[in-house]
Amino acid sequence: MSWSQDQMAARAAHELQDGFYVNLGIGIPTLAANFIPNGMEVQLQSENGLLGMGPFPWEGEEDPDLINAGKQTITTLPGSVFFDSAMSFGMIRAGKVDLTVLGAMEVSQKGDIANWKIPGKMVKGMGGAMDLVASARHIVVAMQHVNKAGESKLLPQCTLPLTGLACVQKVVTELGVFGFDDHGFVLLERAPGVGVEHIKTHTRGFLTAHGSEPEISWP
Repeated sequence: MSWSQDQMAARAAHELQDGFYVNLGIGIPTLAANFIPNGMEVQLQSENGLLGMGPFPWEGEEDPDLINAGKQTITTLPGSVFFDSAMSFGMIRAGKVDLTVLGAMEVSQKGDIANWKIPGKMVKGMGGAMDLVASARHIVVAMQHVNKAGESKLLPQCTLPLTGLACVQKVVTELGVFGFDDHGFVLLERAPGVGVEHIKTHTRGFLTAHGSEPEISWP
C-alpha cells in the first residue's frame, strides 16, 4: 500500500531538525507544515515575505490576507514577521535556509531537479526554486513517483529544463524514500506492502535496492 500525500508530507517533515529555518514548496511539500513534531521549534519561511508560518487553518477560520507563496491560506505563530520579497530572497541567497522541501516534475539519478517548466504547457513557474536549490543547505523532494501518463519521474537524466544540478539529497514518493550514491538512486525506506520489484519497475534511473529496506508507516 503506497503512502498518501499526507503520509508523504509527514515523512518529509521527519527530515526537519530543531532550530531549522525551512522553506516549503508548492503542493505536497506545503502539507509538511501540519506534521512538525511536537516540541520541535522550526521557523517556516515563504518567498512572498513571511517568517513564522503555522499549520493550515481549519475550514471557516481562513484569513484571505494571509497566504503563502502558492496563494494558499495559512496561519501565523507568535513572533511571526512580514517583509517584502526582496528581503525574503535575500535570506535565501544568503544561505539562511537550512532545509527546503520541493516538489518536482523530474529528478535524475545524479540529484538534478526539474520543477519549473514544461515546454508548451502553462505551469506556475519557478517561484523561488532556483534560489533555494542554489543556497539551501539541505534539499528534499516530495513528489509522486510517476507522472499522469504513468511514466517514472526518477530518471537517468532529466528531460525537462533544469532547476538545479546535483543538489537533491533525498526524494520522498508514495512508494518510498530514496537517497543517492555514485551510481544513482538508493532505496532507503519502503511504504508498507510495496515490494522492491514494484519500485524498480517504476524507476527508470539506476536504483540500488537490497530488499532489506524497512517498511515504514506514517500517520
